[in-house]
Amino acid sequence: MERQAAVALYVLALVAVVVGVDVLLFRHHLWARLIVNIGIVLIFAAFYLRFLKRP
Repeated sequence: MERQAAVALYVLALVAVVVGVDVLLFRHHLWARLIVNIGIVLIFAAFYLRFLKRP
């Protein structure tokens, strides 16, 4: 149960970062916003695979 809560918080943090960056920086720039969102997701995925995945 603790593991599921940690993953849920991690996904919520990912969504919060993506929405925050979209609203604050790239509101009217569609392609830049798409590229930055993909980059953010890739960074979160790399961090998850490196530090949070079960051994």
